[in-house]
Amino acid sequence: MKLSELLSAYSIETEFSNDFEVHALAELDKATPNDISYIDQTRYLKLLKDSQAGAVFIRKKESSKVPKHMQALIVDNPHLAFAKASHAFKIPFFKNPESVNEPKHFEKVTIMPNVVIGESVEIGENSLIYPGVVIADGVKIGKNCVLYPRVILYQNTILEDNVTIHAGSVIGGDGFGYAHTALGEHVKIEHVGIVRIQKNVEIGANTAIDRAVFGETLIKEGVKIDNLVQIGHNCVLGEHSIVVSQVGLSGSTTTGRNVVFGGQVGIGGHLHVGEFTQIGGKSAVGKDLPPNTNFAGAIPAMEIHEWHHFLAYLRTNFRKQQKTSLLQKAKGFFKS
Repeated sequence: MKLSELLSAYSIETEFSNDFEVHALAELDKATPNDISYIDQTRYLKLLKDSQAGAVFIRKKESSKVPKHMQALIVDNPHLAFAKASHAFKIPFFKNPESVNEPKHFEKVTIMPNVVIGESVEIGENSLIYPGVVIADGVKIGKNCVLYPRVILYQNTILEDNVTIHAGSVIGGDGFGYAHTALGEHVKIEHVGIVRIQKNVEIGANTAIDRAVFGETLIKEGVKIDNLVQIGHNCVLGEHSIVVSQVGLSGSTTTGRNVVFGGQVGIGGHLHVGEFTQIGGKSAVGKDLPPNTNFAGAIPAMEIHEWHHFLAYLRTNFRKQQKTSLLQKAKGFFKS
């Protein structure tokens, strides 16, 4: 699709000089000359210099930062322009829904009844697919994988070898991303990336892992994820990390290896948790956490020794207040 066609089709008002063929929307640091990117926050301006993007949606006040090899597509709201443009690259779940009824054969794979499989799907030998599983177009499944009943793999999801996914989990659904108009209307951002799950990962029941806006949501080797976990778009979980039930990771959360999230931990978006860090249950994390540390508490999470001191202080002062209150009541009783 030509740039002019894209802008016209989605009512994006801006000027341009070079009407090139647009292949995709992409992050600034991964874009090619046939890709479009956007900048909605000034902290990303530093990426412009080395980016190879053909064009970028950007506000007028920041457009002077755009290098000569890149077109500045000046708009009032770059995030909204990007959201509109994303609809041109939406990837269907099934390109040809009728094809799911066609028989498909995979060597040395056990596929039980009532499994739905799209086009261009690959499944490695010794994998086991239970009833009710739905596998969309372009999915790649490695060797020795197990998909329990009603697992859903969205389009282009990649599972490497020895991955186990328990019943009801959804891998590759759209992330929760919207841009907003001046009137407060919500414009959906089509997520055109994928989910990649590396080898020896196990995912519990009813867990959701969202596909990336672009690029990939990545679950690295050996990660173990409990039931009822939500992992947002473009997250990266480091090798051999453990994620306990009801954890929620906002979009673009990244971790080093062997991180442990206790039950019901919540992480704000675009944060990094260093390797070998442990976070106690119900903690809310709102900043980057260094490696080889322990955090606990509620809101916000604290370094664990600080949290213990804080609890001790609260208990001590609460007991003092209780004692004072009882003495005052006793004095009042005897006076009366």
